[in-house]
Amino acid sequence: METNIQTAKRLLEADEVVAIPTETVYGLAGNALSNAAIVKIFAVKERPFFDPLIVHGADFEHLKAYVQNIPATAYELARHFMPGPLTLLLERRESIPDLITAGSPWVGLRAPAHPLTNELLQQLDFPLAAPSANPFGYISPTTAAHVAQQLGDKIPYILDGGVCNVGVESTIVGFPNGKPTVYRKGGLAIETLENIIGPVEVLAVSSSNPQAPGMLKSHYAPRIPLVLGNIPEMLDEWAGKKVGILSFFRQYTTLPAEQQVTLSPNGNFAEAAQKLFSAMRYLDQLDIDVILAELLPEKDLGRAINDRLRRAASDMKNSS
Repeated sequence: METNIQTAKRLLEADEVVAIPTETVYGLAGNALSNAAIVKIFAVKERPFFDPLIVHGADFEHLKAYVQNIPATAYELARHFMPGPLTLLLERRESIPDLITAGSPWVGLRAPAHPLTNELLQQLDFPLAAPSANPFGYISPTTAAHVAQQLGDKIPYILDGGVCNVGVESTIVGFPNGKPTVYRKGGLAIETLENIIGPVEVLAVSSSNPQAPGMLKSHYAPRIPLVLGNIPEMLDEWAGKKVGILSFFRQYTTLPAEQQVTLSPNGNFAEAAQKLFSAMRYLDQLDIDVILAELLPEKDLGRAINDRLRRAASDMKNSS
């Protein structure tokens, strides 16, 4: 884990894969125009080829050469939120390999707002494909240490940019029939989008053949079962079992403090989003039977957090 941009650049130019920091989560990056590099990304993550990848560039000016028929609304969103936790799903040009899009005519474009990675992207002659730097389906990494724990022996380099300050993946917006549509809730709140472009449609999560990255129904799952519901009621239901708690802002005196994580004691959505994946990882490493978690209010970044929690949740019921 180092901060040498030139080392990362040299490896990427040789079609190797490198872990990179962004403001959302760490990405597993490779040359987005090289099939050899793209195949390595899928292999390292053990990711199915039907789940498309996002293409990253320094800014929208660098990225728009790879797409066509760009709606005016997309330019407006790019002007306000790129670089930032926004991905635009646009009609790709032939220069984008089929492997990136899983054969779809659309490609996701993003400019990460992290100074280290932005500097790296400005020095490259190609964009980067960069899904989250974790084994497919598991909790996304928000520190270089998370990447090292999971992929350290599978990749040649981790560019260490500290802790991700957003903590959940980017919001994906497409424009079917010209209508702004959120394909994935993420680090840019829907209310923030609507303040710029007016009402947007929000799609439900897809369970197969996703049209955009991060749309699979089951994702972000810890190894210990995570159950959603009313925490006080679930504590009664799971009495006699070793439990962990993932709450928004409450602490529960009936359980040791080390077996629970409060995402934001002050009820701050941004703080909760930043801590979500780290909290799930911490609880997943404890000697417990189940993680009891609650949904947040369905507003602001609470929407994105709830989306990740629902996809991490197990269908398991207490059978004791």
